[in-house]
Amino acid sequence: MSQILEADNLTKVFQTKDGDVRAVDGVSFSLEPGDFVAIHGPSGCGKSTLLLMSGALLSPDDGTVTINETDPYSLSAEARSAFRGENIGFVFQQFHLIPYLSVLDNILVNELAANGSSDDDWPLQAEILLEKFQLGHRKNHVPSRLSVGEQQRVALARALLRTPALILADEPTGNLDPENSQILLDHLGEFAAGGGAVLMVTHDDRAREAASRSIDLS
Repeated sequence: MSQILEADNLTKVFQTKDGDVRAVDGVSFSLEPGDFVAIHGPSGCGKSTLLLMSGALLSPDDGTVTINETDPYSLSAEARSAFRGENIGFVFQQFHLIPYLSVLDNILVNELAANGSSDDDWPLQAEILLEKFQLGHRKNHVPSRLSVGEQQRVALARALLRTPALILADEPTGNLDPENSQILLDHLGEFAAGGGAVLMVTHDDRAREAASRSIDLS
């Protein structure tokens, strides 16, 4: 089975006034289609740093990242951004929805930013996702008219629009109640079961239990 993500000996050191801080120290792991992996550990142990390096958002000081047989850090900044857009979907604890855009345009925002307009196919795909997440009746609403759980589902729909191979989620249930947390975890599990891979940072025991395996950074 081909690997979607391979991280080998990832290391990141931050310089502070009190000296160097080794945030991530030689971590290696891989994700294959169908994997749903949780990264857990105490605050400050490097979970989010590891996620950012895995998602081609933060260059490691040592080690390599390979996504779909490509080293994104070997690409130019422009090519790396395009590579992320094609291969990775991101879901964060803070939903990063644009308050003055409709739900539909929030899902399409990356396409609108890249092209100035959205191809006819993308709005159709976005509406299919909204129906899947039971938000079709909300497509013309702005985020402030949605519940917290609905906003997180919009953020997930945005991440899934291009059918990426990999979803990276940073504390995706952190702002959700138990019911909405379970809805989100079910959708992430369904994505993995369909042949994608999920890498999720979490403090949530329920989220950790939903994953197929975990990486302990404590």
